[in-house]
Amino acid sequence: MDMYIDTVPNRGSPPTILIRESYREAGKVRKRTIANITRLPEDVIEQIRAVLRGAVVAGDPVERLKRAFNISRSVSHGDACAVLAALRGCGIDKAIDPRRSPARDLAVAMVAQRILAPQSKLASARGFRPKTASSTLAAQLKLPKDVCEDKLYAAMDWLLERQPRIEKALAEKHLEEGKPVLYDLTSTWTYSQTCPLARYGYSRDRKRGLPQIEFGLLCNGEGRPVAVEAFPGNASDPSTVSSQIRKLRDRFGLKRVVFVGDRGMITQARIREDLEPNGLDWVFALRAPAIRSLARSGALQPSLFDEQNMAEIECEEKFPGERLVVCRNPLLADERTRKRRELIAATATGLETVRKAVRRGFRPLRCAEKIRMRAEKILGKHKMRKHFELKISEGKFSWKRKKKAIAAEAALDGLYVIRTSVPEDEMTAGEAVLAYKSLSKVERAFRTMKAADIEVRPIRHRLEHRVRAHLLICMLAYCVEMHMRKALAPLLFDDEDGPVRESPVAKAERSAGARKKAATKRTRSGLDVHDFKGLIEHLGDLTMNRVTPKGSKEREFDIPTSPTPTQAQALRLLNAKIAAH
Repeated sequence: MDMYIDTVPNRGSPPTILIRESYREAGKVRKRTIANITRLPEDVIEQIRAVLRGAVVAGDPVERLKRAFNISRSVSHGDACAVLAALRGCGIDKAIDPRRSPARDLAVAMVAQRILAPQSKLASARGFRPKTASSTLAAQLKLPKDVCEDKLYAAMDWLLERQPRIEKALAEKHLEEGKPVLYDLTSTWTYSQTCPLARYGYSRDRKRGLPQIEFGLLCNGEGRPVAVEAFPGNASDPSTVSSQIRKLRDRFGLKRVVFVGDRGMITQARIREDLEPNGLDWVFALRAPAIRSLARSGALQPSLFDEQNMAEIECEEKFPGERLVVCRNPLLADERTRKRRELIAATATGLETVRKAVRRGFRPLRCAEKIRMRAEKILGKHKMRKHFELKISEGKFSWKRKKKAIAAEAALDGLYVIRTSVPEDEMTAGEAVLAYKSLSKVERAFRTMKAADIEVRPIRHRLEHRVRAHLLICMLAYCVEMHMRKALAPLLFDDEDGPVRESPVAKAERSAGARKKAATKRTRSGLDVHDFKGLIEHLGDLTMNRVTPKGSKEREFDIPTSPTPTQAQALRLLNAKIAAH
C-alpha cells in the first residue's frame, strides 16, 4: 500500500487536494481517500507531499507535521478487525440472524468482546461508547453512541430467544447423518445464591463452598460446538442425555447419528429409553466394575495384549448385538501403577498411625467404634478400602493388604473397553476408538471457555435466562476462536499439520513441523511464534489514530498505523482489512 497526495480538478473552483492510499484487491489496483487537506497552507501541503515521497526536505519535517496535525485519540484496531473477520468467516453473524439489526450488532459485539477482553456488561458498555472505547469494535459494527448495560442485557434476551434457530443453523452446517456427535458435561461455580440453576454438587473445578451450574456441549466429530444447554448444579451426567437426544431428533431433524459420550454418561437405562427407541447408535467406554466383570468371566484376557494394543472381543450374553473393543495404553498402565503404589503407601502410613495410637501406653485409643471411624476416614481419603482388610475390636487393631485384589487390579492397568452398537462395516474398531478419544476435543473446549480466553466462569448472573444467554455467547465465542486458531496456525504454536498417531490407541504426537516450530520459536517464514492470546494482544498494537488538522477540527480523519510483518500475515490469513472505519 502506498500513500500519496492527489490533486483533483474542480472546474471553476480551486482543486481538491486529498491524501490517498493505493492498494491491490483481486489483482486490481484500487485507491481510497484518507483525508481532505485542501484547507491547509500550501507550504504544509508540499511538506506532506515530500514526506510521503520519502524526500529529504529543508528544516525538520517532523516538527512541521506536528504543527500541522494533532493526534487526538489512538485505540486498538487490528485485534477487532481480526476477530470480526473470523466471526464473519465462520458465519456466526449469519447464524445469529441473516439480517442485520441493532440487536444483532450488539450480540455480535458481545461475542467478539469475549475474545478481545472478557468483562462485565458494565465494562463492555463503557468500551463500546466512542469517548471511552478501547478498540474500534463498536465503530466497525456502527453501534449506537449511547450503548449502556441495559441495552446489552436486552440484546442477551433477544439472543436467547433465537438460540433454537442459531443451534439449528450450526447443526445444518456442521452435523451429518451417520457421523459421530460428541457430548460432554462440565460445571462452573457461581456467586449467585438465588439463581434456580445454582446448586451444590460435585465440582469438577474443585471449588468448594460455592454453588455451581452445569452445562453441556453438543459437538461434531471435530469438536466444533453446535449447541449448549445449562443444567442445575446437582444434575447427574445421565440425566442430561435425554434432552440432547430430543434436540438431535426433533430440532435438528437427524435420523441417525453416532452418539459419543463419556463413561458414566450413557447408562443401560439411557440406551433402553432414549437411544434405541430413536434409532441412534452409540460409542462409550465401560466403567471399571464392568471391565473387572469381563475379566472374571474370561471374556477379557489381559494376555491378549502382550503383543498388540487393541482387540475386539465378544460377549453376547451381556451385550447382545454390540461390539466391545479392548485397548491397552502402556503409558496409562504405568501411570495407574505408580498412582496405586503411592496411594497404597499413603494409606498404609495412615493405618499404621492408628495402630500405634491403639498400642501406645499413654491414653491409648480403646473404643472399637472410634478406631473404626479413624481407619475408615483414612481409607476414604485415598479411596483404598478395596485393597485393605481391617480387624477391629476393643483395644485391638490390625490391618493387611489384599494382595490378590491388588494383583487382579494391576493386571487390568492401562486397559479400557469401548462399547458400540455401530456395525463393523460402518465403523471399524480403530474408528470406534478414535471416536471415543474425540471427546478430548470437547474437554479442550471446556478448558478454553473456562480460561482467560473467554472466561465463562465464574458466572455472576442471577437470572436463569441470563445465565443461559451468557453460556450461548461464550459458546459462539469459542466457535470464532476455533476458526481463528485454525486459520492462524502458521503463526501459533498449534500443530498446523495435525497430530501423528502410530495407531488409534497410541498417544497422538506432534508433527515434525510443530516440534521444529516449538524449538526454534520461529515460523516457516521466519516470524516469531505466538500463543493465541499473545497474538491477539500483538494485533491490538495496530492502532487506529484520530488525526485533526490544526485549525480545522471538522476535517479530522482516522488513519491506522502500519502493520508489522506478523500483523500483516495474521490479517491476510483471516482475510481481514485494516482500512479506516
